[in-house]
This record gives sequence, C-alpha cells and structure tokens, in this order.
Amino acid sequence: MTTTPLTHTPQDSGVPASARDFSVKDRVVIITGAAQGIGRELARQFAAAGAVAVVADLDISKADSVVEEIRSAGGDGLAVRVNVADEASVEAMVETIIEKCGRIDVLINNASIFATIEKGPFDQIPVAQWEQVMKVNVTGTYLCVRAVASHMRTAGYGRIINISSDSVTRGTVNYLHYVTSKSAVIGMTNSLARELGEHGITVNCVRPGMVATEVERTVNPTVEGRERAASQQCIPRGMVPTDLVGIMFFLSTPASSFITGQTIACDGGYTHSS
Repeated sequence: MTTTPLTHTPQDSGVPASARDFSVKDRVVIITGAAQGIGRELARQFAAAGAVAVVADLDISKADSVVEEIRSAGGDGLAVRVNVADEASVEAMVETIIEKCGRIDVLINNASIFATIEKGPFDQIPVAQWEQVMKVNVTGTYLCVRAVASHMRTAGYGRIINISSDSVTRGTVNYLHYVTSKSAVIGMTNSLARELGEHGITVNCVRPGMVATEVERTVNPTVEGRERAASQQCIPRGMVPTDLVGIMFFLSTPASSFITGQTIACDGGYTHSS
C-alpha cells in the first residue's frame, strides 16, 4: 500500500481555505470499531471520498469484510486488529499503519462498549461491568490518542475526533456507566486540545443522537421510543450513520484547522429543541 505525500499549511498561517482544504483525499484515517455500525459506514464513506480507510477492530474477520467492500467499490482500505483497551495492541496497530501507510493523518475514536451494555439502576451495576466500560470507552480513547500523537507531532498535522453521546446531556437513566464514560470523553477532548494545539493537531468531539444501525443491542429502543425521540428534534426523523459523515469529513480536513476543543452535537437539533 502506498500513500501520496501531503504538504501541510501551518495551522496558524491565516491562509484562506481552498477547495482542496475541504477534501479528505489521500488522508490516512484510522477509524476504531469500524467493523460494524457507525464505524463501518464512516470507513466506507471516507474511502469513497479518496481517503485510505483503516478499519481497526477487535473482530478482524469483520474488519476484513469491510475492507473487501471498500476495495470492491474502488476505494483503498486496510484492516488492522486492535483491542483499544490494551496498550500493547494499540501500539502494534499504530506500528502496522505506519509501516504500511507511512503516516497517520486522522484518528476517529469510535470504538466503545454500547450495544451489549445491560441497563439498570446505578446501584445495581456490577463493578466489573463498570470497569469494563471505562476501560474501553475512556482508557481506549486515551491509548489511541497517545499512540498516534508522536507521529502527528512529527508531521505537524493531525485531526483527532472523539465520539461522545447525547445521553450526556439527557442524563439517560439506568445507563450511568455509559453516560459517565462519554462525559469523560468530552473532558479528555478539552484537555487534549490544549496540549496538542501548538503541534498543528486539533482535537474535537462529536455528540451523536440516537443512531439506527445494523448492530443488535442488548436493549433495543421501541418503535414508540424512537418516534418520541425524533419528534423532539428540529429535524423530525430517525438518525442514520450517514448523518455523521459531513461533520466527520469537515473535522478531518485542513479547512477545520482553527476549530479545536469543541463538542459538536449532531442530533437533528434534539439538544436545541429540549
């Protein structure tokens, strides 16, 4: 796999953005948890737009399948097995990507425990389950950022996008472990933006609403629940993975070079209308 050399305009140059600055073409984009759901769709769309989509997932057979989809559509992708909660596994992932692609331009921290979480009152959540959610959703995000940061510093360019959840603002009941983990991701984003900004690296967070995917959940929302949530949005329809593509593209490009430390809601205006 070969990648096209890219030049980077210094983040603070003040040079007006050109059309090319809004493109993800030839960018090497890591998407964790990309073997299914939101991550899979993001990988497919980034590849379709000319990026090298790195499908990083614990399930390598599913990751390989996504890359096959990408290549059959004429795109470029790479499947890498990773356990984001394991330091050695994350480091190995990054080494593989650098070896095969030569650089890392974008990291999208999508991997998290969500679909398999069992809901319940906060004082009935098993400690082991609490710790597992924190290890993947919080520590996993941290480990991935730490592993790519040195390469982005050397390049003088990087885009890191973390994914939180609208459950943070809603304070969803019986989901304290998940809500707490996604709240931590927002705080992490704010601090990382401070530490990495001088190196041409931006760190932002996207907060999706209720996204319908093919992934089966332990507790699936009822049709009535989905319709009720949609009715409270400014755009009264259900959210699908492609609704996240635009904001993810923009935050991955040079055009977003002066935007960092932000948490941006992509929820059809649910937050605005509440």
